Amino acid sequence: MTAEQTEGPADEVLFDRRGHLGVITLNRPKAVNALTAGMVAAMTERLAAWENDDGVASVLVQGAGERGLCAGGDIVAIYRDILTGGEETAHFWEAEYRLNSFISRYPKPYVALMDGLVLGGGVGISAHGSVRIVTERTRTGMPETTIGFVPDVGGTLLLARAPGEAGTHAALTGAHLDAADALFLGLADHFVPSARLTDLAAALESETPEAAVGRFTDQPPPSVLEAQRDWIDTCYATDDAEEIIRRLRASGGEAAKAADTIESKSPTSVKVTLAALRRARGLSLDEALTEEYRVGLRCLAGPDFREGIRAQVVDKDRNPQWRPPTLSEVQAHDVERYFAPLGERELVLLERESDHA
Repeated sequence: MTAEQTEGPADEVLFDRRGHLGVITLNRPKAVNALTAGMVAAMTERLAAWENDDGVASVLVQGAGERGLCAGGDIVAIYRDILTGGEETAHFWEAEYRLNSFISRYPKPYVALMDGLVLGGGVGISAHGSVRIVTERTRTGMPETTIGFVPDVGGTLLLARAPGEAGTHAALTGAHLDAADALFLGLADHFVPSARLTDLAAALESETPEAAVGRFTDQPPPSVLEAQRDWIDTCYATDDAEEIIRRLRASGGEAAKAADTIESKSPTSVKVTLAALRRARGLSLDEALTEEYRVGLRCLAGPDFREGIRAQVVDKDRNPQWRPPTLSEVQAHDVERYFAPLGERELVLLERESDHA
C-alpha cells in the first residue's frame, strides 16, 4: 500500500492516487465485489473530495480479482433484511441511488472498467459514467426479473433509451450481455482487450481519458442483439406482456426461446418491468431513480422478491413459486400500485441539476 493509498470500510473498497488519476478498487473479490452500504458511503465521500481536488484530473473504478467489476448489491443481506422486516435495504438503496445520480453528473472524467461480471448495482456505478470500457470477458445486464425484482440503479432509463426494443428484450429476459451487446445497447462506449487494461490504467495516470483510451481501443465483435433487431423490434413493440409472448412464439426460433425465458420469470416482475420501461421514456435519471425506489420498496413488501432470492441464491433449487404464477393473473391495478408515491418515504435526491446551477 502506497502512502497515497487509503482504505474504505473493512478494506472493502480501496482508494489510491496515481499521478493525476484517482483510483477506486472494489475489494470483495470472493463476492465478485458486490456492493455494501459501507462501500457506497465510502465511494460517495471520496468522489466528493476528489471533485474539488485540483490534483485529480480523472477517476477510475475497477474491481479486484478476475471475476468482474461488480455483481450488484448483496442480495443475501437483502434477503435477511426482508425476513426480519428491517429498513437496511431501503437505506442502502437511498444511498446507492444518490451515488448513481452523482456519478452521472460528475464534473471530471469517470472511467469504468466493466471487465468480467457487471450486473445490477454494478451497472449503476459504471454505465452512468462518462467513459465506459468493456472487454471480451464482459458479462453485463439487469437480471432482476429472475429474482422477482425490477431493474433499478437507473437501469430502466438506460434500457428504455436503447435502440428500438432491444432494451425491453434485455430487461424482460434478464439476459447476460457481452461487450458487443453492451455497446449496442448504449451501456458502454469502448472495447479494450482485457490484456491491455493494466497499460490503459497506467496511461490514465498522465494522459486524458480521450488520448489514453484512443490508443487502446479495439474493434468489438458483432452484436447478436443488433442482428436480431427485426424480430425484437416487432415482437416487443407493445405495452401488453401477454401480447409480447404471443408474438415471440409466433416468430419461432430464438424468439420462441425468449418467450420461454420470460415465462420462467416472476409474472409480476415482468409486467412491472415493462411498465417501468415505458414510463422511463422521457424521464431524467433522477426521476427514473425516484420511480425505481418506489417500485423497490413495493417489491420488498411483496412475495416474489423474497422467493426469487430464496430459489436462486439461498436454497438454490431454481424452482421459485411465483405469486401469482401467471401473467394473466397480474392485473393492471396490481402493476399501478408499484408506482404510487410513497408520501413521507419518497426519495428526494440531493444531487439535482438545479442544486448545481
